[in-house]
Amino acid sequence: MLSYAFLSFLVARGLATDWIDYPADGTATLTTYTLPENFIAACGCTADSTHYPTAAMSEMAYGSSAAYGPGCGRCFNITLLNTFNSDPPFYPEEHPSVVVKITDLCPSGGNGWCSATANKPNAGGAYVNFDLAWPSNSIPDDFFPSNASLYGYTDFGVWNVSYQSVDCMNDWEGAQNAAALGSAADVGSVCCPANPSGNDTCPSYSDANGIPPDTTSASSSAMLLIPDSWLSTVLCFTMLLVYFGVGGV
Repeated sequence: MLSYAFLSFLVARGLATDWIDYPADGTATLTTYTLPENFIAACGCTADSTHYPTAAMSEMAYGSSAAYGPGCGRCFNITLLNTFNSDPPFYPEEHPSVVVKITDLCPSGGNGWCSATANKPNAGGAYVNFDLAWPSNSIPDDFFPSNASLYGYTDFGVWNVSYQSVDCMNDWEGAQNAAALGSAADVGSVCCPANPSGNDTCPSYSDANGIPPDTTSASSSAMLLIPDSWLSTVLCFTMLLVYFGVGGV
């Protein structure tokens, strides 16, 4: 007899998502957000990790819509290229860079900078967005170049950047502090490798738990739209229940 557990597994499989398979090196957009010091973010990295440069990664590249995902613990060298929203774009004479560790998830809801999917880039034409935890004691206050005399302001908000995947133990500032590495203890579902590789990369928490990502847009209606793959799975589930009888499964 088929069990409810097996049928539930079939439904969960219908929720599987096409995460973004981004290259090890490439271009992206960069935004900033406030991360309180010692805060345990989505990956569950230690509180001490916040004492060093960290960032959140856009959901579909991060690989999960909740808790941890394959992006957790990875390190990237991010280099500022030019601004996106300013008119004209600002191309600084110098291009500062910073090595960050991914410790958090940037949700994909609406049409925000973290909303890219495998089939649709964000407003900047990028499939990856890094949301840098800044201001931060580990990053200089003048990290972002500016030209107040020309633009009348110094905070450009969004930058086009290049990124390179790097070895955390060799390149991330926090690697010198053992307390900044790994996952926090006793905080639930966590996964934050010190230096993730093919053998210890975090799985997708939402795939494992059948949680679909938030793919709504700002202009979407309230009507419930069910993906074809999910609908077919649910119909199959219903037919199996009818065939075997609810009491016999």
